[in-house]
Amino acid sequence: MSSFTGKPSQEKMAAFCGKNILDISSLSREQLETIMQTAAYYDAKLEKHELLHDMEGKIMASLFFEPSTRTRLSFESAMQRLGGKVITVTETPTMQTSSTAKGETMYDAIRVINYYCDVIACRSPIKGVRLEIDRAATVPYINGGDGSGEHPTQALLDIYSIYKEKGGLDGWTYAICGDLKYGRAPHSLLDALAKFKVKKIILASPKELRMPEENIAKIKADMGVEIEECFDLDYAAKNADVIYMTRVQRERFSSQEEYERNKNLFIMTKRHVDMFVKDAIVLHPLPRVNEIAVEVDDYPGAAYFRQAGNGLPTRMALLALVTGSVK
Repeated sequence: MSSFTGKPSQEKMAAFCGKNILDISSLSREQLETIMQTAAYYDAKLEKHELLHDMEGKIMASLFFEPSTRTRLSFESAMQRLGGKVITVTETPTMQTSSTAKGETMYDAIRVINYYCDVIACRSPIKGVRLEIDRAATVPYINGGDGSGEHPTQALLDIYSIYKEKGGLDGWTYAICGDLKYGRAPHSLLDALAKFKVKKIILASPKELRMPEENIAKIKADMGVEIEECFDLDYAAKNADVIYMTRVQRERFSSQEEYERNKNLFIMTKRHVDMFVKDAIVLHPLPRVNEIAVEVDDYPGAAYFRQAGNGLPTRMALLALVTGSVK
């Protein structure tokens, strides 16, 4: 992958105008690179503290029906950095503020919200709700996470982070570690990495939290990527150029007992840092609980906080692309 300079061609950007971003599997490698190039374009402008007006006069509906820090704030900050405005719904199962509390369907809610905005960013705890929103949306819709299903914008900022940290995505061995069963970020990242010429993808998890077989089968059948499963964090630490850690998704377990059995099985410490291959990097979609010890933060390749920062230019790129606003 060559270094990104300037904006993508008008033809490449035009392909996104009006497009809904539901998942990664529906995007080609060329489209992923177009998003990364646009993110790099906005990254450079942010570094220069440029005042942007690309989304001036436009409104984003920020709909978060599940708790969020990085995704919600980076979407809202991205819209404001681009000169646009934000209307917001934020709620939790115990604090509902929208008419869904009255029994309104997501389909009906989106049919109404279309009239109030130019683009929608939505997170929901319901797996697969992205398809219902897709049917209802008449303005561009970006999936901010749907239950244990997909989290495409996380995967996009992840691959942009790898590009920035490693100079490209081809040729590396990747280890995706932790809760691969319930974690939507690993599902989307696996789809994204399969678009590139990776050396190998190691899926390392507790046995009860393996990547769903349908996710693996899809990648093997469609992309022919070499995938290796293991249940040993040491093996992943010793053999990967990029190590992607994830937390155990407590909120998605069917029982507290299942969570307790698995919560402490994959914990990265300084001992693992000493095993790393040269110039290995560590990523994490955050928030972390206990799966990366604080002592690992001092390792130069611990890139997870820089990674979170990359959510801003990546989501700026997505908002501007789907509304045809890159200037």
